[in-house]
Amino acid sequence: MRKPFLFALAILACIAPAQAQEQPAFVPVFETDFPDPFILRNGGEFLAYATNNRANVQMARSTNLVDWELIRDGDERHDAMPVLPPWAREGFTWAPEVIRTDAGYVLHFTAKDRRSGLQCLGSAFSTDPRGPFTSQATEPLVCQTEDGGTIDSHAFRDADGQLYLYYKNDGNNPRFRRPTTIYAQRLTPDGLNVVGEPAALIRNDARWENHAIEAPTMVRHGDGYFLFYSANHFGWEEDQRLSAYAMGYARCTGPMGPCVKAPNNPILYSYNDREAGCLSGPGHQSVFEVGDRQFISFHAHGAARGCHRAQLGRYMYIAPLLWRDGAPELGFGLRSQR
Repeated sequence: MRKPFLFALAILACIAPAQAQEQPAFVPVFETDFPDPFILRNGGEFLAYATNNRANVQMARSTNLVDWELIRDGDERHDAMPVLPPWAREGFTWAPEVIRTDAGYVLHFTAKDRRSGLQCLGSAFSTDPRGPFTSQATEPLVCQTEDGGTIDSHAFRDADGQLYLYYKNDGNNPRFRRPTTIYAQRLTPDGLNVVGEPAALIRNDARWENHAIEAPTMVRHGDGYFLFYSANHFGWEEDQRLSAYAMGYARCTGPMGPCVKAPNNPILYSYNDREAGCLSGPGHQSVFEVGDRQFISFHAHGAARGCHRAQLGRYMYIAPLLWRDGAPELGFGLRSQR
């Protein structure tokens, strides 16, 4: 088996290529359009939630993390939130994540605000992880209207039980063209509301990040806090064969920061290698635990033969999240190891 390091042939213009033999193989576990995948363990099965595609919140299930199937209601895709709250407009429900609380399950999501026309955050509740999640809120949970809106919410529970919400101002919205920043804010114990003031953690100030950072995921390992994030254009520029979207992380002293970005970022990015294959635009990760092991899920674009860009959707990948000398690494994709 090849070494489970991330360094690969770089597609980003600012990164030098690495040796092909260091490149891991990542193969999708789910070859259907399933963007921004989030995985929740539910007893003997795993439930995955994704950005809208013929459902506000589409879902898939697996019993082994390798074989996945869409959850359906008859001939239609199951919708975990079939009715949006009054403030939200249909068709723009992004990046759903679910966290369990004492009362049940809370869904955090992004949707288009009817009043401002911006993408904003919401929360909804269900006693069943498959939903239906419901909310009667007339206003978004968080919406930074002066900074382009707000997207990509992520809930994190610290060891003391305190809940936190992480999110990004949508400053790369073409109407605003502002810097993008990832924020942290405390959540109420029921997970449905934010309290206190947000803290700014990191912003897009590195060359590889280009115009945007997004998709925050906070992970605790030992006594340390690690904020994973994605950056750059999630699709392609006109002159690019593969997407420049990539994944990095920052070390934080606590759940509200401060945070310092890792010097070896990005830790996962596009490549095209004869032996290892093709990976285009990996990102929007989530981290989950199975026993004492951690795994990371992410999406990447389906590529046509020869690693040419294609409109095949964004497929789901899963890999072990490993730790070496207190720093995170990704192992081989689960399908690759089968």
